[in-house]
Amino acid sequence: AHHSKAALEDVFSVIKKTTGIERFHVNWSTAQPSNAIFHRLKIRIKREIVNFGSALDPTEPRGTHVPPTEWNTLINASNTIVLDVRNRYESSVGTFQRASIANTTNFRDFTNFVQTHLQSEKKTPIAMFCTGGIRCEKASQWMIQEGFQEVYQLEGGVLNYLKQSSSEPSNWIGECFVFDQRVTVDKDLHQGSYEQCFACRHPLSEADRSSSQYQPAVSCPHCIHLTSDDQKARFGERSKQVGLAKIRGDQHIGVSKPVKDENQSFV
Repeated sequence: AHHSKAALEDVFSVIKKTTGIERFHVNWSTAQPSNAIFHRLKIRIKREIVNFGSALDPTEPRGTHVPPTEWNTLINASNTIVLDVRNRYESSVGTFQRASIANTTNFRDFTNFVQTHLQSEKKTPIAMFCTGGIRCEKASQWMIQEGFQEVYQLEGGVLNYLKQSSSEPSNWIGECFVFDQRVTVDKDLHQGSYEQCFACRHPLSEADRSSSQYQPAVSCPHCIHLTSDDQKARFGERSKQVGLAKIRGDQHIGVSKPVKDENQSFV
């Protein structure tokens, strides 16, 4: 593990040197030995890391970065709007006290939420947060361009806050959704109590998994009415093949999980 981290640090050093990026924040994570965070390494070149639906110039002003040690003071101020810019399935697992939930299906819906609910708050301090801070880089810049005068963002996101506030009183309630095999992490950044539905990727609580609508790898209470019988049959067949691979001692990876599209259909 030590050598793997050292190799990654070398990679980050090369990236910093090659790109000239001075601010280069990295969130390090760990997982249980029996559950690797990712099955395999994937490197992709993408036009943008998260699809915002609006072209932004990365050189334009963005929100003021607030370190985790100063975050509690900011969000406890009575006149501050604490804004969770993540999607509803993430917020349902855990969020900060007093947070206003964007309640979006995907990040592209964020601008609609702001235009609908926050247009009268352009002089009010806005303290926004997301998982690792990346979405806030875009969201805060867009809000400043829309005329919001005081925009702050949690430096390094929720993961950085949990890492640095483990020995201090925390304003975080619940667990934090992460986009890897762990599904969620708790306030100590240990693997959380949620699992994930194969069909819709929604995090599943113990109550969800006890529901009669939950069939492992096929359906859950959040998607049972959104998928066809043919899709459920395909998901069931894949689950069967995964089980057979385990019996043979093979790894059954390489088939991506289905991803929800804009209209909640499944592919």
